[in-house]
Amino acid sequence: MGWRSKFVFLLIVYAAGFATAIYCLSPAPDPEPGQTLEKGRILAKLKSEEFTQSVNAGMHKAIAFGKEAATKTAEVIREKIDEAQAKTKG
Repeated sequence: MGWRSKFVFLLIVYAAGFATAIYCLSPAPDPEPGQTLEKGRILAKLKSEEFTQSVNAGMHKAIAFGKEAATKTAEVIREKIDEAQAKTKG
């Protein structure tokens, strides 16, 4: 595994840890007036599932962006190496 793959992996792990910390530290919403405590818990769970879905979608976008950036960077580096090798041969 190259250094770029390790770097992207570490970024993903860092972002996942940060998202987990935010999720764990965020307070649960208080039940609205007239709601039972159980209904408030159900609504809090639904909202946390929405949050989980949005974090999941964001992580997938970040992974796709990281893969695309690594691919483009590898192509540019390969072109520069080829140019340098052509100059030294010629």
